[in-house]
Amino acid sequence: MTYLALARKWRPRTFSELTGQTHVVRALSNALDQGRLHHAWLFTGTRGTGKTTLARILAKALNCEQGVSAQPCGECSACRQVDAGRFVDLIELDAASNTGIDNMRDVLDNAQYMPTVGRFKVYIIDEVHMLSKAAFNSMLKTLEEPPAHVKFILATTDPQKIPITVLSRCLQFNLKQLSPALIQQRMTQILTAENITADSAALQQLARAAQGSMRDALSLLDQAIAWNPAHIQTESVLEMLGTLDHDTLLRLIRALQDGDANAVLQQANDIIAQNADLGGVLQELARLLHQIALCQIAPDTLENDLPIHQILREMAASIPPDQVQLYYQICLLGKRDLPLAPDEAAGFSMTLLRMLAFLPAQEHTPPSAPVRPAVAHNTPATTIARNGAITAATQPATTVPAQQDTAQEATQDTAQDNRQNVAPDNTPNTTPTISLQQRNLPRHAADWQQLVEEMKPGAQARMLALECEWQSSEEDKLYLLLPHSHKHLAQPGYQSKLREALTKHFARPIQLILTLQESVSHSPQRIVEKDRAQRQADAETSVQQDRFIQEAIEHMGARMVSTRTNP
Repeated sequence: MTYLALARKWRPRTFSELTGQTHVVRALSNALDQGRLHHAWLFTGTRGTGKTTLARILAKALNCEQGVSAQPCGECSACRQVDAGRFVDLIELDAASNTGIDNMRDVLDNAQYMPTVGRFKVYIIDEVHMLSKAAFNSMLKTLEEPPAHVKFILATTDPQKIPITVLSRCLQFNLKQLSPALIQQRMTQILTAENITADSAALQQLARAAQGSMRDALSLLDQAIAWNPAHIQTESVLEMLGTLDHDTLLRLIRALQDGDANAVLQQANDIIAQNADLGGVLQELARLLHQIALCQIAPDTLENDLPIHQILREMAASIPPDQVQLYYQICLLGKRDLPLAPDEAAGFSMTLLRMLAFLPAQEHTPPSAPVRPAVAHNTPATTIARNGAITAATQPATTVPAQQDTAQEATQDTAQDNRQNVAPDNTPNTTPTISLQQRNLPRHAADWQQLVEEMKPGAQARMLALECEWQSSEEDKLYLLLPHSHKHLAQPGYQSKLREALTKHFARPIQLILTLQESVSHSPQRIVEKDRAQRQADAETSVQQDRFIQEAIEHMGARMVSTRTNP
């Protein structure tokens, strides 16, 4: 017996068997049961959503020998012949290959004759948007006022190309793309009837690859059965589709998160070596990033039945939200630009490297200037360099840590000896070395800012530290304030990174106590911003008070068109 493809074998034969499209089925069923039959219907939608199937079921309902109803019997001669494609009063026309006016004239000339065996003569015109303008014009009058025994059912994937004069003469129904869950449910029913088992993850992959088309899904299912007729395995489906398992993509995301370029390139080379569809890999990567973003912003909307649900939540707690959004956007642009790359492998690698290169600005803060020893300058103010690093800070003796006092006294003594022309000191340096265990915690905001620069913590710890304001310190406890506007940085992953950096710097366990506050004004980031704003204002004032500029304004009619300066 000749094998029949699953898409043909399991084509729905009644409205109740149709998957999805309940909005269309309800309208057609009510019209058939109430006898409110229009003379022309137009079904629109993407491929594989059921346009032609729905048209044939409607034709069968119109010509069932038991009467017009939404539930044709399926046993009478008319129903069986429609299912077999042999009903003489059902004329199917492919507009893609019959586009001319002559083809349309043949249809219209035959429309005037009564049906041979059925109740109605039904014309199904598929891909109707392919008809020429002349063919559309020739059918307008018949489409508006056809004989009572004629029904037109039009189907198209591109309704925008159909003249408005034709659309206004039809009842239009838009068929939606099917969700992966509905497609997977239908495939499960078919496999059960076919006595074939399958992994749930494999069917999920097939359902997503179908992109809303049931016909595409059943074609892919046919192909998967050909790979392994007894049991459809996830590994074989991934190999067939040219996609990767989630573990590989999660390892890639972790390498990106760590900023390890070598690990990222190694993962990229492994993926390329598997001959995977690189465009599909970027698409799957974007899908995972979308799930991570949902975990961060709206965790209740995440599908809890995902096998990697817990892993996604853990990653969402460790990756900054803006970084996830950046990765997602680069994935989309990289997939779009793959055809423009020298080759797909180079385009894929460059997309991943772009994720490492275009990190948020504070991820790449320039290294701070070294802290220079204070000279004989008794000002208590804190001097901040242009890059935001503290270059010299002299505090009252009661608030400066002991190691700073020792370093400053030694420096001042040396400077005084040099000024008095004392002979070079060849004795070994006896300045006491302060051990890491003796380092004191910050005592004020300036100490906290200097500590952040000295520690040089990782990206996540630095992001949190820069936005925190020093509150107090006691023994090995550090109390910090974080504004509500940056509460996303209070995630356990960020706090853990900062705690590790503090523990490493002080060589002893440091307890971090973080408190949310409406706003802060003395965090390292706010201090740098205030200094930058003050220097900008001073520079603008200096320009405006310049004598040459004032004379130009007074005598030459000049005017200041911009006060943007580079202080």
